[in-house]
Amino acid sequence: QVQLVESGGGLVQPGESLKLSCATSGGFWLNAVGWYRQAPGKQRELVASISRDGNTNYADDMKGRFTASRDNAKNTVYLQMNSLKPEDTAVYFCKALDTGYWGRGTQVTVSS
Repeated sequence: QVQLVESGGGLVQPGESLKLSCATSGGFWLNAVGWYRQAPGKQRELVASISRDGNTNYADDMKGRFTASRDNAKNTVYLQMNSLKPEDTAVYFCKALDTGYWGRGTQVTVSS
């Protein structure tokens, strides 16, 4: 059974950083990946995307604070999140854009 698995979420204070990981379970290759988030009462929104070759795109609000990267040898995609704000609190998901498979999400909470 194919799955994407996010990890690295947690509770941090404003201004701190987190690094999320997206890996596979069940065995498939990650090509282009999107990072999304969904806050309570909000629609899911695109945060960043990264191609298989490492080309990235970011939502304007995240550009300069969030960085997507990948290690294809490990078949893993990352999202480095710096200068976190309470408004970043959400469940963060990764999605294999080629297949449409989603991960289960990892909770990021930014609170003092």
